Amino acid sequence: MSRDDDVLVVGAGQAGVQVACLLRDAGHRGAVTLVGEEPVPPYQRPPLSKGFLTGSLGADALALRDQDYWGARDIGLVLGEAVTEVVRGGHGSGRARTDRGRTVAFDRLVLATGATPRRLDVPGGDADGVLTLRTLADAGRLRDRLRAARDVVVVGGGFIGLEVAATAAALGARVVVLEAGSRILGRVVSEATAQHLAAHHHANGVEIRTRARIVEVVTDGGDARAVLTTDGAVRADLVLVGIGAAPRTGLAASLGLRTDGGVVVDEHALASDGTTLAVGDCTVLADPTPWGDGETSVRLESVDHAVEHAATAVRTILGESTPHTAVPWFWSDQGSAKLQIVGLRRPGDVATLRPSGSGRHVVGFHRRGRLVAAEVVGSPAEFMALRTLLGARHPVPVEVFADPEVALRQLAKQARSATVTAR
Repeated sequence: MSRDDDVLVVGAGQAGVQVACLLRDAGHRGAVTLVGEEPVPPYQRPPLSKGFLTGSLGADALALRDQDYWGARDIGLVLGEAVTEVVRGGHGSGRARTDRGRTVAFDRLVLATGATPRRLDVPGGDADGVLTLRTLADAGRLRDRLRAARDVVVVGGGFIGLEVAATAAALGARVVVLEAGSRILGRVVSEATAQHLAAHHHANGVEIRTRARIVEVVTDGGDARAVLTTDGAVRADLVLVGIGAAPRTGLAASLGLRTDGGVVVDEHALASDGTTLAVGDCTVLADPTPWGDGETSVRLESVDHAVEHAATAVRTILGESTPHTAVPWFWSDQGSAKLQIVGLRRPGDVATLRPSGSGRHVVGFHRRGRLVAAEVVGSPAEFMALRTLLGARHPVPVEVFADPEVALRQLAKQARSATVTAR
């Protein structure tokens, strides 16, 4: 690959935008074209379930770049068109066609196709008033509905569902969360953290029902009126479905690339043909943490991962061979509770609750004596310290982590000093 290659990036979300921008920042000389299906300039997604719904943030405030940025950086920005066909040439080159008949030639193809929200597959699941949240258009519809909603049912106790539930409750709606599992956030946080956040939501008026089995959305004249579960009906004039998202792998599959719960990529963000690159939400890759076993695969949906993974892809395009390693981090604002996660925990990791003050919650996870992940609620300073410690691979034994007299910020300062000295 070279700096003169013409690069086509399919997908104008965070990861795709980051690839295009970093290429220009690094002095890439070839053409850079970014194609997105949505008809609006690239924007931030995290505020869609929070500030945008309350009206404290408008669409203009979400823009990832100023309007004149793209022309100034000579990045071809194509909006409102979907790449529907790619014809490959040799050595990674080819031509892509969009649903509007545009053809874009490329030397290097980058797939940043993202993910699409899963739908509620029950009778009435497509009724008016049953919404999902992924795009700005989705958020606009949800915001308009929330203004008049009195009874909101959130299907799914994951990040998106709980963020919207907190926002809806703050706007005055009666909110019930229906979670199929035995607790909220079952796939992403520890039981201790789930309990802490469940208590927070209860205190703010959100009712959470676990082990909920939904059988139908009851409608009247096409409008949602209730959600029927095996335990009875829950009144609803608005239903938000937040049951996860599926990676968009259709284009990759049409190219014969390997997919397995996402587009499979190696440590250089290269797909199975060795020339196509894929980044962000649509991909699955080996655990990128320094203590990963090289066998466990993960699919990460976060702004941090999109940014770091895009940087890896850009290095590959520029001919560098730096493998992708990172300690991922993530945040979720659920009303007044800020959840921050760093690292990747696995079943079997030893969880240790660090004694903290009122409203704060800090859990660390050790694997073979090494701190590998942490979950923090309501303590950004301790989170930043833990992020520094994990990034520096600084040893934090269980007994040190559990001692509230040990200042994590001081340990982080020592880790930073050690890193500088090592350089």
